[in-house]
Amino acid sequence: MNIYVGNLSYGMTDSALEALFTQFGSVSESKIIIDRETGRSKGFGFVEMSNNKEGEEAIRQLNGKEIEGRGLRVNEAKPQAERPRRNSGPRY
Repeated sequence: MNIYVGNLSYGMTDSALEALFTQFGSVSESKIIIDRETGRSKGFGFVEMSNNKEGEEAIRQLNGKEIEGRGLRVNEAKPQAERPRRNSGPRY
């Protein structure tokens, strides 16, 4: 199960994110998304859990939980094709 984790502290690391989710089960991968231009966290990431039941429990327990002063937004990640594209206008 692929899980979206939003509203992360900018100091959160991949390993800290993984540690947060391992209390609910086996984590295959955890990844904080980094801005290519600044090298800084974008404040969200993804966690892959091998067991759906464990993933659902992690979502239930962590959604809204305050970590490092920020209330997490945690839900099942949607495949990229399902999300509407944002039109940010022309790039020059």
